[in-house]
Amino acid sequence: MAHFLQKSTKKNEHGFVFSLIRDPAAKDAGPTTLDGQRRLIKGAVPTLFQWNRYKVEPPRSSVWERTERSPELVHPGDQGQHSVTTDHDYCSFPEPSAEDLSKDLESLRKEIQELRVQREFGLQRFAGSDTDIQFYTRFPSYNHLMAFWVLIEPCIYKMIQASRAKSAANTDEEVLTPARTQTRQLLQPIDEFFLFLVFLSVGLKERDLAHQFNIHQSTVSRIIATWTSFLATALGSQCIWLTRAEVQAYLPKEFKDFSDTQVILDCTELRCQTPSSPLLQSETYSSYKSHCTMKALVGIAPHGPVTFISDLYAGSVSDKELFRQSGIAEKLTEDMAVMVDKGFLITDCCKCKVYRPPFLSKQKKNQVKETQATVRLRLHVERVIRRIKQNKLFDGIITMSPVYNISQLFAVACMLSNYQNTALVKKQVK
Repeated sequence: MAHFLQKSTKKNEHGFVFSLIRDPAAKDAGPTTLDGQRRLIKGAVPTLFQWNRYKVEPPRSSVWERTERSPELVHPGDQGQHSVTTDHDYCSFPEPSAEDLSKDLESLRKEIQELRVQREFGLQRFAGSDTDIQFYTRFPSYNHLMAFWVLIEPCIYKMIQASRAKSAANTDEEVLTPARTQTRQLLQPIDEFFLFLVFLSVGLKERDLAHQFNIHQSTVSRIIATWTSFLATALGSQCIWLTRAEVQAYLPKEFKDFSDTQVILDCTELRCQTPSSPLLQSETYSSYKSHCTMKALVGIAPHGPVTFISDLYAGSVSDKELFRQSGIAEKLTEDMAVMVDKGFLITDCCKCKVYRPPFLSKQKKNQVKETQATVRLRLHVERVIRRIKQNKLFDGIITMSPVYNISQLFAVACMLSNYQNTALVKKQVK
């Protein structure tokens, strides 16, 4: 292999460029001239090209370049030179310290958490607004809602999901412990309770709630059914019927002329979806509402709380028949009295005294003042029922669902009104 020096070049008849001076170490190097140069032997041809992978090795670095030195080492040629300091740049900013970076990171984390809370449709999003809490839950404030939560929280871990309980009932199995399913991981128990209150108070559809809480629609149905059954059991286990002594202890002064009044009764009707069966249509049709309805009997104590709730019956049932089937007659004794509307003809159905305004055609002159007082005092039960119907679920036409029990839902709404609008939980509020 011959290596050519790059002093002068010449192109031969084939177009190749080769050097005229060759490497002295080559075997076929020619004779040396007086000035130390060697000439090519006649007939020599170049053999090393770029296309046959020939390349010239780069020159080796010097010892000074290969030696590693510390930055403080000054070059000997620079010993006489003085370093020149640069002038201060007033437009530049200092590098942030580790403490500043830590504060910025913590601030960004808090901002992300706040944005996440604002994006999620849950109780914490509205915790700072009592107006929103009252709109979505019917509780007057966040503190009142949390006071009620303190009362039921110890029992929620014994809650059985409605779908699991139904499956166990079909197979005659006993459900001993609640199942920790994916639903529990998606929503906290307090957010499930908030979802139930939104469904009851605002009347949002299940699909809308599924989008709001970012869960599946079937999960919404299961949560509503579970909490309906749980609250009906938990609140229903507390005896809301008051004894005569308890009623007398809280009797308002407006009832001094009717001091033996134990309960004020009234019926209410809820419009429901028209059944497909003609027989059910005739049973649920109400001539008073001109629609298919479900009817319930509600009773309150003179000082306001709901003390009796019947099941829901077909809208065609009369007030008298509903009074008989509700079972309230067994709770009344001879020393008690009930206050009813003039259309409530139950005198022959109970053994207690009945305060009922007479019809105008049968009214005597000495009964005018008593009638006015009775009508005025009866307005309390109408206000309570109106407050219960402020739950938008009962304001429109109720869809009959096979998932949850409408009768239980109405009973829960009535019992919740005792905690939402009275002083039963005031001592818990801080």
